[in-house]
Amino acid sequence: MRLFCFGLGYTATVLAERLSELPDVSIAGTRSRPEGIGLPGVKVAAFQGDSRHADVVALLQGATHILVSIPPDLEGCPALRVFQQDLAKLGSLEGVGYLSTIGVYGDTHGDWVDEESPVRPASERSLRRWHAEKGWREFGRERGVRTEVFRLPGIYGPGRSVIESLRAGTARRIIKPGQVFNRVHVVDIARTLEAAMDQPTAYDTYNVVDDEPAPPQDVIVFGAELLGIQPPPEIAFDSAKLSPMAASFYAETKRVRNTRLKTALDFELLYPTYREGLLAIVTGT
Repeated sequence: MRLFCFGLGYTATVLAERLSELPDVSIAGTRSRPEGIGLPGVKVAAFQGDSRHADVVALLQGATHILVSIPPDLEGCPALRVFQQDLAKLGSLEGVGYLSTIGVYGDTHGDWVDEESPVRPASERSLRRWHAEKGWREFGRERGVRTEVFRLPGIYGPGRSVIESLRAGTARRIIKPGQVFNRVHVVDIARTLEAAMDQPTAYDTYNVVDDEPAPPQDVIVFGAELLGIQPPPEIAFDSAKLSPMAASFYAETKRVRNTRLKTALDFELLYPTYREGLLAIVTGT
C-alpha cells in the first residue's frame, strides 16, 4: 500500500505512525511546512492550498490510497481543486478518504442523528465541509474510485486534551444547560481509517464518534479527578467571553450515533467514552 496524505497534521500523523510499522507500506504527504514531522521513511512536500507543486506531484505517483485532512476554503477542497487532474491520472488509485465534520448535521437541539439524517450545515465552516464532501464524491463517481467520508467531532488525544489544559491552568468549566458534544480519541480515528482501507463496505459515509455525547463541564471535572486537583470554577456561558471560534462550538448541540461504524466495519472503539480516553492519557497507556 502507498498512502498519500493531504495534510499530515495531528490525525494523519497518528495514522502514519501506525501504518509505518507494517511491511510493504510507504507513506508520503503534504504539510504547510514540511519540516519536523519526525517519522522515518515518510516523505513530505510543502502545500499551502495555493498552487500545483512538482514535488507533490512526484510523491503522488503510485499512490493507492489518498487521505484528505486539510480544511476547505471558499472554493472547496484545495487538494481536489489543484491536483484533480494529477489524481485522475493515477491508475494505481484504489480509494480516497475525506475527513469531514459532524457539523454538517447542524443544530438538532440535542436530538440524535446518524448518517441517514438530513444535512443542514449552519456555520460557514460546516458548509464548506459539505461542499468538499460533495466534490470528492463526484470525483470518486467519475473515476470509479471508492471514496469515503469520515465525519468527525471534537478530536482529543495525547498533547491535545483537557488534561494538558488542566495542568497548564487554562481549562475553563463553562456551563451551558443542555449542551452536549461527541468526541473521539485520535487513535480511534486512525483505527477506523485502517479498518475502512482493509474492509470496504457498501457505505460511503461514517460518523467516527464516541458512544457518549456529554456536557463539556463533565469532562473537565473528570479530568481534574484523574489529576487529583480541584476543577476550575463554573462559568456561565453568557458571561464566558469566548472567542468567535470557541463560541461557535456551543452554537449547536446534537447527539451522534456511530452504529454504522460498528456494524459495517465490525469496529470496536478502544476509547468508547472520554473516561477511557483521558485515563489513557494520564497513565500513558
